[in-house]
Amino acid sequence: MSSGAALLAPLLLVPLAGVIILAVLGHSRRAGWINIGISLLTLLASLGLAAVVLEKGHLLIGGGMFYIDAFNVYLLVLTAFVGLTTAIFSRAYMLDEMAHGRVNTKRLQLYHAMYQGFLFTMLLALSTNNLGILWVAMEGATLATVMLVSLYRTPESVEAAWKYFILCGVGIAQALFGTVLLFFAAERVVHHRDRALWWNVLYARADHLDPAVMSLAFVFLLVGYGTKVGLVPLHNWLPDAHSEGPTPISAVLSGLLLNVALYALVRIKMLADPTLGALPGELMMAFGLLSFLVAVFFLHRQRDIKRLYSYSSIEHMGLMTFGFGLGVPLATFAALLHMTVHSLTKSALFVSAGHAIHLAGTQSMERIRGLIRAEPTVGWGLLIGTVAIAGFPPFGIFTSEFLLLLATLQSWPWLTLPLLAGLLIALAGLLRHVQPMVYGEPMAGWKPVRANVLPVAVHLALVLWLGLAIPVILAHWFIHATILISGRSPW
Repeated sequence: MSSGAALLAPLLLVPLAGVIILAVLGHSRRAGWINIGISLLTLLASLGLAAVVLEKGHLLIGGGMFYIDAFNVYLLVLTAFVGLTTAIFSRAYMLDEMAHGRVNTKRLQLYHAMYQGFLFTMLLALSTNNLGILWVAMEGATLATVMLVSLYRTPESVEAAWKYFILCGVGIAQALFGTVLLFFAAERVVHHRDRALWWNVLYARADHLDPAVMSLAFVFLLVGYGTKVGLVPLHNWLPDAHSEGPTPISAVLSGLLLNVALYALVRIKMLADPTLGALPGELMMAFGLLSFLVAVFFLHRQRDIKRLYSYSSIEHMGLMTFGFGLGVPLATFAALLHMTVHSLTKSALFVSAGHAIHLAGTQSMERIRGLIRAEPTVGWGLLIGTVAIAGFPPFGIFTSEFLLLLATLQSWPWLTLPLLAGLLIALAGLLRHVQPMVYGEPMAGWKPVRANVLPVAVHLALVLWLGLAIPVILAHWFIHATILISGRSPW
């Protein structure tokens, strides 16, 4: 067995085994620690795999069923890292939820098992070379998160889970039809039909694929996976799912699931570009810009703290989609950096929001006041995280947004104005809502909370570091991934 295969096996098998283990032991008070231990082993396996890719370049594993390169290996590490830090947060959080009667032992068991099931499907989607298995993994992630969103079994959470299942089910059905069309185009140019959906095989023959079939396939795949990304107009599931599910699930939905869906979309774009030219990129730019602009206005209308940050996720996923659609190396580099810093910042924000909800006993922003006085670590975490996600320097989101604006100015100068206007409107909306929550006198009826701010501190420190200086090893990954996606180095 090669070193890559020896590390990929535990990366996938550890969380899969975790599903079984936690399905049995997930109800105990030690289940949170087991969940953390499983997530830690997954992270170590991802780091080992990244080291091999850094040394040897891309890897073809399992007879060609798995393909690891600079693009997906850093997302594997990011997924495993956010999975670990969120597991650390969720241990105490879910025990508090059980103490307050919001979940019982059976639901705690379901939560821990589905948490590892969700991570397994994400890691499988990122590592597979087969576009059919990619679709299956995305569908598996949908089913796992439906169970998690409806965990509280309140009318609101069941309605949110149902809306999530229906909308994403419709979207994933479009992606399935697009995958069938892709297979139809591929079997004409690929000699072995069993390899007709292997991404590396298709990429080598992408310029021979039928343009008419590929244009239809790309549109269906864009709508399908774009639904999972949260692109307008099929975005309505996202705020409801984030606001009604457990807060740790909101963190991994925003920090991981949206990234993986966008990753799938970019992989498809790489196959479509040689035959369709600028069309795939222009469609992604249009959907990305529309999503960005719609979300920044909806930020001002929110009353629920988790829905506020959910619309912020739609805003930033729109920016990333726009950057990948723009296609020039600098925009691609900026989008890759933005995927990283957004995942770290948004998961930290949902952790802080979860603590604030426990303190106030409500998700209504009108009843959350004086966080800095009531619980300074929670208040400062929410304030600094909001400042970071709003794009203030010197945080990493400022760097990625600045690079994206620079790339837009060079390629599509007239689009710079709506981007700048949208960023300012989003900034105003976020600060307008967050300022009264963190300052002023705490409202009566605050409940004590065991605040675990370690994930928040680590994530925001990393985002600050990435804004000041990108480490050489990470810059190396980003540059290689940029060359893979756009064909040229950004520098």
